Amino acid sequence: MENSSAQSRKPAVFDTIFDKSAQSPDGTLNRPNIVMIVLDDLGFGDFGCHGSGIATPNIDALADHGLRYNSFHVTAVCSATRACLLTGRNHHAVGMGALAHLSFRFPGYTARIPKSAGTVARLLCDAGYNTFAVGKWHLTPTAEIGPAGPFDRWPLGLGFERHYGFLDGMTDQWMPDLVRDNGFIEPPASPDEGYHLTEDLASQAIRLVQDQQQAMPGKPFFLYLATGAPHWPHQVPASWAQPYRNQFDAGWETYRHDIFERQLKLGVIPPTTMLTERPSWVAQWEGLPAGERRLYARMMEVYAGFLTHADAQIGRVLDFLRTLGVLDDTLVMVVSDNGASADGGPHGMLSSPDDEIATMLSRIDELGGTRSAYNHYAWGWAWAGNTPFKLWKEYTWLGGVRVPLIVHWPTAIANENHGQVRDQFCHAIDLMPTILDAAGVELPESVDGVAQQRVDGRSLRATFNAPKAPSPRSTQYFEMLGSRAIYHDGWKATTNHVIGSAVDRQLIEGSHSFDTDSWSLYSLIDDFSEANDLASARPDQLRTMIEQWWFEAGRNQVLLMEDPYRRADAMEPVPGMEPPVSAPRREALPGGGRVDTPSFLAGFRLTAEVELASDRAAGIVAAQRNRVLGGPRLPRSGWACYFVEGRMTVAFNLDGSAHTSTTDEPIAAGRHDIEITYTPCRGTSQGTVAIILDGREVSAQPLPSEAQAPPSWQHVPATLLVGRDHGFPLCEDYQPPFPFTDHIHRITFELPKSESPPQLHEQITTALKHD
Repeated sequence: MENSSAQSRKPAVFDTIFDKSAQSPDGTLNRPNIVMIVLDDLGFGDFGCHGSGIATPNIDALADHGLRYNSFHVTAVCSATRACLLTGRNHHAVGMGALAHLSFRFPGYTARIPKSAGTVARLLCDAGYNTFAVGKWHLTPTAEIGPAGPFDRWPLGLGFERHYGFLDGMTDQWMPDLVRDNGFIEPPASPDEGYHLTEDLASQAIRLVQDQQQAMPGKPFFLYLATGAPHWPHQVPASWAQPYRNQFDAGWETYRHDIFERQLKLGVIPPTTMLTERPSWVAQWEGLPAGERRLYARMMEVYAGFLTHADAQIGRVLDFLRTLGVLDDTLVMVVSDNGASADGGPHGMLSSPDDEIATMLSRIDELGGTRSAYNHYAWGWAWAGNTPFKLWKEYTWLGGVRVPLIVHWPTAIANENHGQVRDQFCHAIDLMPTILDAAGVELPESVDGVAQQRVDGRSLRATFNAPKAPSPRSTQYFEMLGSRAIYHDGWKATTNHVIGSAVDRQLIEGSHSFDTDSWSLYSLIDDFSEANDLASARPDQLRTMIEQWWFEAGRNQVLLMEDPYRRADAMEPVPGMEPPVSAPRREALPGGGRVDTPSFLAGFRLTAEVELASDRAAGIVAAQRNRVLGGPRLPRSGWACYFVEGRMTVAFNLDGSAHTSTTDEPIAAGRHDIEITYTPCRGTSQGTVAIILDGREVSAQPLPSEAQAPPSWQHVPATLLVGRDHGFPLCEDYQPPFPFTDHIHRITFELPKSESPPQLHEQITTALKHD
């Protein structure tokens, strides 16, 4: 990527539209544009400029003409890091102690960013910037995601003037759940037409900047571009994965060693760094059966193609800024929200963590490139992606909290510093102060009459041209899901606490109780990778560090601290923030958008008045899908009532396969009353689906006992569509949107009497896979 000569090469057509000599009315012409690019679940060793074997040429070019920070830290999960990036405050201090899916009474865990934590977008907007958010958000509590809002914690409520992307922690790359500003929309094209979410996000980002610059040449903008990639599902056109065929056949130990050697050569890690050993819970590659090695290698090929594809879309945005002649005047920051993800478990998955290896092998060609795949790689690749560190996302070991930070701003970073590595300790909370510093914006005492709480971060601006400048801060605490650590003056202490997910508890070595946790101690000044535990040699230093952690935990609302799985039992949800499960009856009309409803999983009764023009009716009467916690079954989790060639069918898909009930004969033309009653499976007992037409039962089919989802899923919100479907079909009879060909007068949706919510252990386990 070129730098200082870019403006001289811009096409002449832009000379008048983007005249740099013109003075903008608000006097903001000379302020830098800001672009923050946030990738998802990307490890320290996943960029080419950090030693990866995966091609990321556009991001690498930013590093070549900018800076790499090799001691940049985040919080270990998505929502918490994003809250830090946008507010400059520690995540517990702004209520985002874990995920936006989980809201509890304690102040550090409400999942609601308070008005006292004005975001960088709001402050820049008030200072004359236009502000755009494109891509993943994941900062809105579950109960507030819906057409009725409230919208004050959607992007437009937190300082962005425009938004295009998705609100939840993950979505499908082929058929995403999209939002524009404060409303839900359909994707602009289908997968058959070549649609892919990352490409769409890049196009939308380009269009927003283009429109803004044409309307107000030279006015500064803040673009927050947050890709869904490379978070699972790893979905990418096959042509992007093909170049990586057989590139990972040597396995994760060899790949990790190769990354390490490249990191040393690139200088992105110190020459004294030790490569941490393979943990016992990551299988030795050579000991695996040949079929498993082939499967796992293919999973990594798809991931590599997915990341290279994302880099190419980022490159499109950067190329557009270069074409405008503004790239050199733009502060670009590239980060990941946490370390590489082990959510796929030891074996990875095709569509569910329960997938059998034999099944995945028989469908290996579906990985990544088909609608049926919702795949994730085996966790040995997450371990490799976090080279040279231990563990991964969700943990406060360096594998979970140390990620790349690339800063590119040619007009402010002197040429002699381009391509250099900075080793100052820094954190996600430091980027907001850095942006304000670059833009010349001071933190106000109040925003909209609300006093602003302290900003925890400090600007990195001094390090841009001073390699030996001091770190902005000397202390940073970490806490995520019970895993804890503290950094202070070059030392880091970390617990061996293992979070409570079933796979982790069963396989990962460590403590499962705060009462039995132990702390390790590392001197990061001469032990870059947390390889040499000094706890027994320096007990006084460790004791000081632990006391420091408790002090920081107290001042940042980390306490009262519980393992998140025990926390669910100990803390009730915040009043008014529970998912909307209380309304027992809903009415809906065709032609509208998504309707937020209680989940279908607790059972329901649906009545509909339809008018058929003939006995060949076709299309969806109603369809409902579990919205947030569908987990890996999300693409095919739900039910639908529809007509095919006049016959009415009710299809359920709760366990990865369709179960249908269909009328024997086509339904005659005329007006009809339809009733569907669903009783879910309970334990080993079968469920039932009954179809009643004009008061007469015409079909009653049992559902096998395996056609059920975890009980906790019954208490999360779902979305109902009338007259059409969205996303992937629940069975092979139809392809969405499959609109209803005739007339629906009205639909009534009724739930059984409310039951007491179950314990939330399963709900949290599933939510953790969505950050």
